[in-house]
Amino acid sequence: MPDTLPATVPDTVPDTVPAVSPDVLPDALPDVPPGAGPDAPSDASPEVSPDAVPGALSDALPDDLLNSAAINAWVDRLARFDRDVPDTERIEQLRALERLKSAAAAAQARIAVDLDTSMRAGHAATGLPAQRQGRGVAAQVALARQESPYRGSRHLGLAKVLVAEMPHTLTALAHGAISEWRAGLLAQETIFLSREHRQLVDAHLCADPTGLHGWGDRRLTGEIRKIAYRLDPAGYTRRRAKAESERRVTSRPAPDVMARVTALLPVAHGVAVHAALRKAADTAIAAGDGRTRGQLMADTLVQRVTGQATADGVPVEIHLIMTDRTLLGEGQGDGDGSEQPAQLAGYGPIPAGLARRLAVSAAETETAWLRRLYSRPDSGRLVGMDSTRRVFPAGLARFIEIRGQYCTTPWCDAPIRHIDHALPHHQDGATSADNGNGTCAQCNYARQAPGWKVRPEPGPRHTLRITTPTGHSYRSTAPPPPGHPRSERRHPTGRRARRTRDTSNESVATA
Repeated sequence: MPDTLPATVPDTVPDTVPAVSPDVLPDALPDVPPGAGPDAPSDASPEVSPDAVPGALSDALPDDLLNSAAINAWVDRLARFDRDVPDTERIEQLRALERLKSAAAAAQARIAVDLDTSMRAGHAATGLPAQRQGRGVAAQVALARQESPYRGSRHLGLAKVLVAEMPHTLTALAHGAISEWRAGLLAQETIFLSREHRQLVDAHLCADPTGLHGWGDRRLTGEIRKIAYRLDPAGYTRRRAKAESERRVTSRPAPDVMARVTALLPVAHGVAVHAALRKAADTAIAAGDGRTRGQLMADTLVQRVTGQATADGVPVEIHLIMTDRTLLGEGQGDGDGSEQPAQLAGYGPIPAGLARRLAVSAAETETAWLRRLYSRPDSGRLVGMDSTRRVFPAGLARFIEIRGQYCTTPWCDAPIRHIDHALPHHQDGATSADNGNGTCAQCNYARQAPGWKVRPEPGPRHTLRITTPTGHSYRSTAPPPPGHPRSERRHPTGRRARRTRDTSNESVATA
């Protein structure tokens, strides 16, 4: 399956769709196969000829309905495919596996919708308010798919659209004629259309999936937008206005200790920003600056956003976690702990040398503070922290954030936004480090749905057992702090005893 889908699809499918007058439809409406228009029953399964897709399924397949055990057996068999074959067969294997991925995505979509329908019915039966029915379903989908809750909600939204409004796209996906990514494009680019108009686009483009053969993503999205605009020009304009209201700036880790800062802007603003940075870079190059145009544009962006004369020494508070040995840089660097990676909050591990450089830079600008963390010598489990940093009076909450580093939900690496009780306070849950649970906002809200349970478990590091309403459980263990004994055992030396004692007093350089 693809790692990501196109931009967000709706989390719910509206029960009613506004009526659309026939006068709204353009005269040059694309040709639609008979029986495939908006009057076609929404639960109909369009027929796809075996000739429409390469390598149609063999009639020799068993007719038995698949359950999870049978599917898992297929997964095991895929590890034993025939590799001693000619290249022609290897190409056929690749094509068949790609079809299998698409078919699996279609099956997952139907299963996710069935789960959502069942869970909502159960919530309604218990008298849960309508606005809370279905809460937590996307989180369960994400856990089952071993993905973040954000991606789980997008997959569930896409599944609802495909099952309820785009039967031809779903059938083409089930037969391997299109990929899950392409199905996501079709759903996203028709998001503002009514059900009737979306079904027209669905039928026009996917009733005969061979019509998309050879199309690239850009051509497909361009055709969808062209048809969508002809069907509903007013809706297209409204969507543009809504998109402008969702402008934002985000930051994500990038390889090689870099960060990718992205600004989603109206097109005129985006072009203006890029042009201004390029002009400033060209001026500097003409004046003899030896940096490349890309370097100059990046440095100019930092300078203008932060108000600094240079791109170094920006006085923005960051949180840098490292051992005392890494901070001081003592030793020869050969397994003595001085080169243990540090942890940069919101990013992840960074090299020891870079951590020291950041700490020194912060100290020179008088923005550095030290806070000690205490860990058990045998396991590296964080057990306490002093509260000398005056800006953070909620020392316990900060400790939980540092210990967890990310949201405690498995596969969710979102920043911690909520500090909550694992065992709820109204159930006599203690306000303690052991019962502390740091989550992102989305995961915390999902766990408020009926049937969710989070409990602390004993372990070498802080461990939680998360149980979903279906009874499936997942274990979440806090990541090891920098310099913990388990990491150091990977670099055995003759001074292990001294290093183990040192781990009882970790240092945090906060710049």
